[in-house]
Amino acid sequence: MSRSNHHIGITIGLIVVLCAGSAHADLIPILGGQRVGISGLQFLKVGVGARAAAMGGAFAAVADEASALYWNPAGVTQSMGPQVFVSYTDWPVELTHRFAGIVYPMGINTIGISFTQLTCPDTPVTTELMPDGTGETWRYGDIAAALTFARAMTDKFSFGLTVRYVEETLDLLSMRTVTVDLGTYYRTGWGSSRFAVVLSNFGWDASPSGEYEGGDGLTIDSFESFSPPTEFRLAFANEFVNRPGQRLTGVLQLNHPNDNAENLGLGLEYAWNERVFLRGGTKLNSDAESYAVGGGAILPLGGGRAHVDYAYSAMGFLGSAHRISMGIDF
Repeated sequence: MSRSNHHIGITIGLIVVLCAGSAHADLIPILGGQRVGISGLQFLKVGVGARAAAMGGAFAAVADEASALYWNPAGVTQSMGPQVFVSYTDWPVELTHRFAGIVYPMGINTIGISFTQLTCPDTPVTTELMPDGTGETWRYGDIAAALTFARAMTDKFSFGLTVRYVEETLDLLSMRTVTVDLGTYYRTGWGSSRFAVVLSNFGWDASPSGEYEGGDGLTIDSFESFSPPTEFRLAFANEFVNRPGQRLTGVLQLNHPNDNAENLGLGLEYAWNERVFLRGGTKLNSDAESYAVGGGAILPLGGGRAHVDYAYSAMGFLGSAHRISMGIDF
């Protein structure tokens, strides 16, 4: 068997293992409408980075910089050197999403760390008798801290693993768990095409801890458990134009979440001299996300480079989301 066929076999094998081994997380397709709202920790589904967002989230097979810490842990092996990455998202309903990550290549291995935070302003406490507020406030917030390891098995095939600690706080209640991401990144050898398989946020169910006083005066301290928002991504990318000074990359990505119907992401990225970028994308069969557009630039910064990007995402009945992100190569 040739090395190329061997790597294709490994990739296909991983697909089978991920699907079969994750049946508990409903990765085998069922009616999507029956799965809506069954998982918690929804902030883990908020995409990271303006570049990926502008391409409609179709990014698993393109991820080649530090935002791959979120999209595909195997993609961090494509980084040419150490990189720091930060992302800020103005999410609907006054939510703010922040992400920071660092990747550090060490030969054929790459390690990374990342931190995610979702916050909202303090909200007044209201009751039936005091609809204008009691003078107290309550707070909601999420955090996640992750460690990533990836290895380039050859110049074509890479795999990656992320272990993530997750915590969600809702006033007096908190919920904690650990999730795992698994990813592969494979250059097929057919032109510039590449193929990616990712299983994200696979982990243990979590149940809120703490207690609060219900409207009837009774103390409630027992709660139902929820699964994390596991998602299976299958993506393919290729350059339709790739000549000196110009590049046009297209991406097709199938997303299978455990708590909603499958959807299809389509993304495009046009690069002029690998300095200025225009992007667009859409997500089919998604109620909350429709289309996205954006752009970016790479600027010299001392002995390195700075990647600066912006994206606008139409969110249907939710409104819209704005993202800005920056990566610094050393």
